[in-house]
Amino acid sequence: MPDLVANNLLGLAEHAALTPMVAYRIDRDGHPYVPVGDGGIVQGVHLGDSVFATDGDHVAPGVSLVHSDPAARFALTAYSCIGNEVIVRSGLATGAVGRVVGKRGESGRVIVALPDEAMAALLPGDQLSVRAVGQGFAPVGLPAGVAVMNVDPDLFALLPFGAAVGAADTGAIAVSIAGALPSRVCGNGIGRPAQMWDVDLAVVTDSPDLKGRDMRLGELWAIENLDVRNNMGYRRDWVTVGVICHGGSPMPGHGPGLVPLATGPQSAFRFELQDAGAEPALTESVLAALPNRALAARAK
Repeated sequence: MPDLVANNLLGLAEHAALTPMVAYRIDRDGHPYVPVGDGGIVQGVHLGDSVFATDGDHVAPGVSLVHSDPAARFALTAYSCIGNEVIVRSGLATGAVGRVVGKRGESGRVIVALPDEAMAALLPGDQLSVRAVGQGFAPVGLPAGVAVMNVDPDLFALLPFGAAVGAADTGAIAVSIAGALPSRVCGNGIGRPAQMWDVDLAVVTDSPDLKGRDMRLGELWAIENLDVRNNMGYRRDWVTVGVICHGGSPMPGHGPGLVPLATGPQSAFRFELQDAGAEPALTESVLAALPNRALAARAK
């Protein structure tokens, strides 16, 4: 395939925000709550944590990046991919290196994980650059009909996607997942473009669809009968695999966020269910193994 284009993008560390004159949202039982952790610079949350571990709303493992220009903000969200390299360019944390670990829809946010010491030094408005690459990536040998999105090619090679088995038109790719859910749990994000949105999974700790399993940040989950090649929506005998990027939410129709990474016919995948408690696919050690291409280019 042709070489992919990398694009240097600017994001600003978001300040946590609330609707003017309203400090509350309403949960699924009709009770008001304060949406702590919904955006901004979130401390102490990491890949591998349970999405139900915090008493917050859409809590992400890092800092949310935004931009004051709406068009630039949408481009930042659409072009940034999981695993992309991020460098802090201003403020007390200048020079710290992190990685994109998620994105969110609505006005658009890119979630970046940084070392704890850098997170502690960040302030809203600090500038961070994203080496955005990955949209349009088509790994060699994928079964027919399978599309990949939102993932840095360097990271894809480290995720538990096995080699395709069989002919291109009838083969299947093996994927190790933490669990599978029906598309009926998909809430906020349905009908939206998968390159710019995650999809919220309307599940809580005791949801029968989880079958007693926990859900953790960085895990890969499969969603049955969901096609995300364009706008995300129901399609029978289709499946989407994505990474969990933020925590749960008390709001109806909201919950843990899944960023789609691959989608295709059900027959094109062979899923292997991980043991409960197994390490997530996306961890800090996996991210640390990725090459720092932006830093290497700057050093030349």
